[in-house]
Amino acid sequence: MDFFSAMDVSSSALTVGRTRMNLISSNLANANTTRTPEGGPYKRKDAVFSATPLESRFDRTLDAATSQQVRKVEVIEIIEDQTPPRLQYEPAHPDANAQGYVAMPNVNTVEEMADMIGATRAYEANVTAVQAAKSMAMKTLEIGR
Repeated sequence: MDFFSAMDVSSSALTVGRTRMNLISSNLANANTTRTPEGGPYKRKDAVFSATPLESRFDRTLDAATSQQVRKVEVIEIIEDQTPPRLQYEPAHPDANAQGYVAMPNVNTVEEMADMIGATRAYEANVTAVQAAKSMAMKTLEIGR
């Protein structure tokens, strides 16, 4: 894998990581939102990722030589979680139904925080990979001196 392919792979993962963190932040910020413009409580959002091959001459040569494909990752879709809202008994709430239950968002803050930790670790790993590729490129340039 050449320097630019390494950067392409890591930068695509950093972009996906940023999108994932934005969705987690949105889910946490709306964990108690019972009324949305679409009607009803907020629905948790999640990203669907896909690995796609890089398209450079070097990568095609590497693929042919090693039978391994160099891939980048990208977000192909942002979906809403279809889990039904949880009902919470709060008869004084303005969005309570006739029985006194309020439809609350399907966001579990503990799961979202665990996802955030995982996304942070993945982001850190990709930053480290970019730094390592940069360091190797610099060392390669020093060889020619």
